[in-house]
Order: sequence, then structure tokens, then C-alpha cells
Amino acid sequence: MSWPYRAPWWLPGGQAQTIYSALWARTHTQPAPQWRRERWDTPDQDFIDVDWLQDPALTTSSKPATARPPLHGDEVSAQATGREEVLCVLFHGLEGSSSSHYAKAWADQARRWGWRLAVPHFRGCSGEMNRAPRAYHSGDFEEVGWILQRMRSLHAGRVLAVGISLGGNALMRWAQEAGEIARHTVNAVVSVGSPLDLTASGHAIGRGFNRQVYTRMFLRTMKPRAMTKLEQFPGLFDREALLRARDLYEFDNLFTAPLHGFADVQDYWRRASSAPHFGRVRLPALVINALNDPFVPASSLPGQPQVSDCVTLWRPAQGGHVGFAAGAFPGDVRGLPQAIGNWFRAL
Repeated sequence: MSWPYRAPWWLPGGQAQTIYSALWARTHTQPAPQWRRERWDTPDQDFIDVDWLQDPALTTSSKPATARPPLHGDEVSAQATGREEVLCVLFHGLEGSSSSHYAKAWADQARRWGWRLAVPHFRGCSGEMNRAPRAYHSGDFEEVGWILQRMRSLHAGRVLAVGISLGGNALMRWAQEAGEIARHTVNAVVSVGSPLDLTASGHAIGRGFNRQVYTRMFLRTMKPRAMTKLEQFPGLFDREALLRARDLYEFDNLFTAPLHGFADVQDYWRRASSAPHFGRVRLPALVINALNDPFVPASSLPGQPQVSDCVTLWRPAQGGHVGFAAGAFPGDVRGLPQAIGNWFRAL
């Protein structure tokens, strides 16, 4: 199967599809999602925060539910229909969280399907700075693996792991590194709009309109967060040099790479990229990239000959970067989780 996405006529071009979808498109028709937060201590004495979707129709807890109340209207609970319980674990993108537009869209769909939904926050992204002298990065597959192993231990049914942008690349790096073990941890993995070749995407986001809009947007939050980390650990990096950074190349070279054991930004981008390793994937995987994504060049994406038989590639011509708004104005971004859910149920 494939996803025949077409952008609405009133939303032309990858830039508009990216920006409008994130800021103004409809993400839910039900009440805004409510989250219950859990704090998980990490093996290295740090912590992450996990948000679980709260809904009267669902028992969204990290502990397996023993009973579920019926859903409203024409929806029925998974228990009543005999369907197997599904847990969706959603890994956010760069500087994202459970407040991101795609998380809200997933929450709306999860409530309709009777799925459980968890959004684990990468370190420092939940609104409170983490304790360790590290943050998060695009190849953080060990963190992803630890989170998914714990999710597996808490949920007896099927598990779907979805990663958005940075989170999708990290998720795919985990699937590649874990090999056969991944099949015993989750039932399938999905990446959406992920920069699979970090070098290509890193340079693309540092040029022209991308540099003026997206780079500035990301650095607006990344720099203050780095300064807070420097207050925790004086001397961790060169403060003045980081304040002068004008693109992600410079930021990653001064902060992300050295804090996470990479020699420099080139070493980080090369080793963290998932594009060269898709032949190692051993579980059902769906990789979605719009061909007009402003900072994931189509030329950098792996083709079918470069991936294993387990990997399905969706390459819609339009959609922008994690955009995919559809329908009449003001548009709706719930079509993407619907399409992914249909793919997962068809496995």
C-alpha cells in the first residue's frame, strides 16, 4: 500500500506546507489532549519525562490496564471488539515535545482508535533541564533502545514506535543497530520527515530562506538551553564561541558533538546518519519523506535498492517538512497518523 497524499490547492510549495501545518492547521476535533507525566530515572543517574495521553475513554498509564470503560458515540473499546491493545510511542523532533502539532494530531487519532500513546521527551525537552552534562542528538539510539525496552516491559499488546524528524532518525538508527532484537521489542517502526543523511540536511538548513527562518528558530531555544547547561557545568564548552554560532553546523560542532562523544560535527553527522544502514533493518519499517521537504534533500534519501525487504518507502511529492496538511481551509494534519495507523493495522 502507499499514501496518495496531495497538498490542497491553497497551500502550494514545501515552505508553506511546512510552516502553515505546524502553526495553523487543525490538529484535533475532540478536546485538546491532556497528558499525565511520569519521570523515569536513567541508568546514568539522569532522568527523562514521559507524557501519557489521558482520556476518559482510555487508561493511559505505564502500568497495564486491567479494565477499560467504553468509549463514546460510535466508538467501542478495543476490549469490547477483541482487538489487541496497541501502544504508540512517539519520539519528537528537534526542540519538540508533547505540545508539538504532530503530537496533538497523534493524540486525537489515538483516542479514536482506543490506542495508548506515550511521548518520551529527549533530555532537556520537557521544560526542566536534565541533570547530566549531556543533552540529546540525532543518533541517540541507545537512549531510544532503553526507552523502548521499558515500554515493552510495561505493555503486553502490540507496540508501534514513531519518530518525527530527528526522533525518526534516532529511532531508525536503533532499529539498525538492534537488528533481530528490535523485532522482539516493538512490532514496527516509522520515521516521518527524518534527515536520514545529516550532512546533506545540515548544509541544506544552513542556506538561504532555511537559514533565515528554521535555523534562527531552532537556535532561539537551543542556545539558551546550552547556556543553562553551562551554568550546571562551568567550562563544559566555549561560551562566547557558542553565542557567536549562526547555524546548526557551528552549534553542533561546539556543543552537540563534543558533549556526546563525537570528534567534531563531521564525525557526528556521519556516524549518526541512518541513510547508509537501512539494509540492516529486520522488522517492519515505514520511512516517509516528502520530496519537497525544504531541508531534507530528495537526493539524500535512500532508494529501494539501499534498504532491506522489511522497509517500505513512502515518497509523496508534496508535504514539506512534517507538514501534510489536507482538506479545505484551514486544513487538517490528522491524515498522516491515519495513514500510518492503516499501514500498521495491515501488517
